[in-house]
Amino acid sequence: MGLYDRYLALRQRLHDGDPPAHVALVLTERDLLEQGAYDRLERVLRWAFEYGADRVTVSVSVLDEAVVPTLERELRSIDAPRPLAVRGPDDTEPVAAPVQVNVGLGGKGEFAAAVRSLAEAVDEGRVDPEDVDETDVEDRLVFPDEPDLLIKTGAERLSDFMIWQSVYSELYFTDVNWRDLRKRDYLRAVIDYQNRQRRFGR
Repeated sequence: MGLYDRYLALRQRLHDGDPPAHVALVLTERDLLEQGAYDRLERVLRWAFEYGADRVTVSVSVLDEAVVPTLERELRSIDAPRPLAVRGPDDTEPVAAPVQVNVGLGGKGEFAAAVRSLAEAVDEGRVDPEDVDETDVEDRLVFPDEPDLLIKTGAERLSDFMIWQSVYSELYFTDVNWRDLRKRDYLRAVIDYQNRQRRFGR
């Protein structure tokens, strides 16, 4: 680790603000087609847990569904620092794992599936429509936990991922591409998060 990285790591550890407990990373299939992309993911996951996270959710947006099986296979083979669960677009049941990777399931699709499930429960009389609230939707999401910090590499724009869960998340955009992401870039995101005063929509 270089001198500047050591400086940032020290700043992060001495910071009064809490680090993000749940970090979300937004990638594209193109990011994972770059040479060394999976090694980089392993490193970023290690950095996340090293600097305070206890959960990491990774989203991989997919344009070509034919690549989903290959991405899932490669992702399951990485050397993650915590137990890892890879979820494809057809996986609709939530699972408990410190590292969760979503391949090709967009936030709109996830939300629509939750609403369909809730509508079926109302139609079958298992849920009173007058009693429906946010928790009824959240209980039916594939990724029910809200990330504290969502990091998007390569461009400053939102993506179709965790559109319900990230409404109060802190968003961090970096123009550094995934293939070039360094420890210092990750530490800058964490320190930026620690410098913010979270308002949770207020």
